[in-house]
Amino acid sequence: MIRIFFFILMACGLAGFGSVAWIATRPAKSRSVAELPVRQVILVAAHPITAGALLKPDDFVARSVAIPNHKDDDLALDTPEVRRSLVGAMARRTLTAAEPIRTSDLIRPGEHGFLAAALHPGMRAVTITVDAATGEGDLISPGDRVDLILTQSLAEPNVPAGRRVAAETILSDVRVLAIDQKIVVGAAATRSDSRRGRTVTLEVTEEQAQRVSVALQLGHLSLSVRSAASLPPASASGAANGTVWALDVSPALGAAGSAPPPNGTVRVFQGAAEVKEFKF
Repeated sequence: MIRIFFFILMACGLAGFGSVAWIATRPAKSRSVAELPVRQVILVAAHPITAGALLKPDDFVARSVAIPNHKDDDLALDTPEVRRSLVGAMARRTLTAAEPIRTSDLIRPGEHGFLAAALHPGMRAVTITVDAATGEGDLISPGDRVDLILTQSLAEPNVPAGRRVAAETILSDVRVLAIDQKIVVGAAATRSDSRRGRTVTLEVTEEQAQRVSVALQLGHLSLSVRSAASLPPASASGAANGTVWALDVSPALGAAGSAPPPNGTVRVFQGAAEVKEFKF
């Protein structure tokens, strides 16, 4: 019995030792490929980005992060094509610093509803035509703040020459949304014929939109770019800041209007021989 027990004990020991050796020499069970994290270079917010902001090249930076090894088309990978596509896209929601940028969080120019989404709550978009001197050369870009000036000629024969042309600022400190088809700073805009001018889309209130509609029927519209450090306008509704007449620009028009008329002579004939002249 002792010998049988000893053999049984040795058999159990050998079985246990063999199991340990088999487990030790067997390769560890590999994890699923989908479970292995991989490092990818993606684009993240360089700083907090508020909802409604148009992305600029310095708004995002590349960062290497570990993500699951499965296809995620929503992440913005760091490629030249993706970087170009992000410039000018508008954030649908507020992004925190270092937050990964996802395509679902953005809306791009040309997509349905982009212009409406770019407007602040309660605002409207109106389009006007400006001349080549105002619109050419990228002097005005989307995002600039401008004043809208109306210049009109008064075709009244009884009005003095110095009062026949007037200019007045009808809107102050309004935001430029687009130039022609150009909504993004640095994007390629479709150049229009310089003789026809270019179209400019402005962000205005409902009352300001009505003012622009009337101004389009009165005369010529031009834009004046405001400094980035300009103070807010005194009137929130964008009322006129005063009228400048032709006489204010050229005093010569006033001098011409006030010059005495040339001397005249009236001859009065009394009969065939007597003639009297009256000078005035």
